[in-house]
Amino acid sequence: MNRVALDARLLLPALAAGFIQVMGSFGAAGRQPDARPLDALAVVLLLLGPAALPARRRYPVGTLVATVAVLLGYLALGYPYGPVVLSVVVALVNAVVHRRRRAAWLVTVPTYLAMVVLFWLREGRLEPLAVSGLAAWLLVLLTLGELLRGRRERLARERLARAEEARARATEERLRIARDLHDVLAHHVSLINVQAGTALHLLDEQPGLAREALTAIKASSKEVLVELRGMLGVLRRVDEELPLAPTAGLAGLDALAQRMRGTGLPVTVRTEGAARPLPTALDTAAFRIAQEALTNVHRHAGADSASVLLDYSGPDLVLQVDDDGRGARGEPPAGNGIPGMRERAAAFGGRLDAGPRPGGGFRVRARLPIPGEGESS
Repeated sequence: MNRVALDARLLLPALAAGFIQVMGSFGAAGRQPDARPLDALAVVLLLLGPAALPARRRYPVGTLVATVAVLLGYLALGYPYGPVVLSVVVALVNAVVHRRRRAAWLVTVPTYLAMVVLFWLREGRLEPLAVSGLAAWLLVLLTLGELLRGRRERLARERLARAEEARARATEERLRIARDLHDVLAHHVSLINVQAGTALHLLDEQPGLAREALTAIKASSKEVLVELRGMLGVLRRVDEELPLAPTAGLAGLDALAQRMRGTGLPVTVRTEGAARPLPTALDTAAFRIAQEALTNVHRHAGADSASVLLDYSGPDLVLQVDDDGRGARGEPPAGNGIPGMRERAAAFGGRLDAGPRPGGGFRVRARLPIPGEGESS
């Protein structure tokens, strides 16, 4: 909190208490002709209690003791009863709120007894109603302090829970971006590597084809730089005022297939059912699964062709990538391709199966529930 705002929150109640105690006591004095008339000393005592209140956050017990001492001194000198108790009320509730309950009780009990004794000395008698009423008011103040303390602790727990939830969401978002970053780098660097090898092989014999390969390298490198800039900008929370590239989604599937064809791997894309709008996160996840699956085909399968199927005909989006390569294949022990795709599918309540397909080759099949479209079968 701003220091000025904090000082204001501490000073304003003290100023208000001082004003009420002085003005209210002069008003009360007119109805108590037997009390000692208010003089300069009385005004000083009426202001001393509120003057201690700005220290109540830092020294809750010390502030309570100081206001009680001023109150007892004021009453012992015979000045009229009135709002002089206000500063004690504030200090007592404040002490309980700031977890000084034991000290508050230890101060309250002797204060109550001292006020009863002073009343007896001043009036020459004890009125049971006044004595019990004073005890009841002190108990009400202590209870109020307990209620405020409980509310304050509950709000603190809620703030902590919200902060932890925000940190968890930020961590989850960074993990998602890290997976996207892995997919982007794996895909584009793999394409660049193949095209670079092709260009070197054809440079002398077929310069025209080598030029096409170099052009594909330029396009892939430009695209990966654009995506990296967007992802790193999110991670670093910079360049927020600059428009970033649109989030990758299934709309980019044809462009992805075209890039794969440029590496010598024919890829066909087929859609069944009427395409439906998808939430952005689900759209991105589906595209990344297709991208990772095709990258794996390119890197590990030795396939002559691959196909991508998008099936919207059921309640779920079914994404299937087939190839005619070596069939059963594994990734390096530290590989993140298939586990990463399974993670993406599971994050949306779906599942992903990967393995050899009937008739040879390899199949990756993801079933992703579309929100609002019913449960998957």
